[in-house]
Amino acid sequence: MANTKHHLLAQALPTAIILITALLAPVSAQSCGCAAGLCCSRWGYCGTGNDYCGTGCQSGPCYSSPATPSPSGVSVASVVTDAFFNGIIDQAPARCAGKRFYSRQAFLSAVRNYPEFGTVGSAADSKREIAAFFAHVTHETGHFCYIEEINGASRDYCDESNRQYPCNPNKGYYGRGPIQISWNYNYGPAGQSIGFDGLNSPETVANDPVISFRTAFWFWMRNVHQRIISGQGFGSTIRAINGGECGGGNTPAVQARIRYYTDYCRQLGVSPGNNLSC
Repeated sequence: MANTKHHLLAQALPTAIILITALLAPVSAQSCGCAAGLCCSRWGYCGTGNDYCGTGCQSGPCYSSPATPSPSGVSVASVVTDAFFNGIIDQAPARCAGKRFYSRQAFLSAVRNYPEFGTVGSAADSKREIAAFFAHVTHETGHFCYIEEINGASRDYCDESNRQYPCNPNKGYYGRGPIQISWNYNYGPAGQSIGFDGLNSPETVANDPVISFRTAFWFWMRNVHQRIISGQGFGSTIRAINGGECGGGNTPAVQARIRYYTDYCRQLGVSPGNNLSC
């Protein structure tokens, strides 16, 4: 289960404190659906000042707008072949619900809504992004075995302090989908962006495979994509997906993600690059 969607207090501290907090807490980023006038920092937090609007600023009134990356010329469909996709899902046991839910067709239908995924920067950047995405998905879902978080319904993923996306007390915002999106502050804006009622019908993510993949891409493009194309390395994507694993929080999980990533890079014929671990 990806825990990076857990709540952290709004950061207004020096960068060093932000990094320490990220290592101690179970997540590395909010959804970064910042209010008007606030910047989305490189770590996925909303605020003002150099730590938020300076280097690595993703959106909002950044001090300098990041250059639009050029197209890589890579076709996601040509990289994520039947053989590549099936090589992952075929490792899940036959009894897994995900075997009858996730498909390459659903993946390709969803990715059409996110045209910059795996298609910008250098060709190597594109292949690394695809490898990174599937590395995290493989870890989160057990090779596409799980649609929902194990025992997720028994856990409280309601951030009652979030007034913009208030919880429905009759619904559970536990992990669902390829990246196991969780918490009301992710379901709410994801639903608004994609076109489903994330707060009142979060189960849609476990019932519609295309929407399920779209929630994964929604989270990825807001919190992870820029890290890959800016050369921060795979380790930074672990911090974005589940920062609580870093710094000794769950070393075996970090190593598993790295193994999947390096294997998929090998399959796609690209170097995994530097900064593999968080």
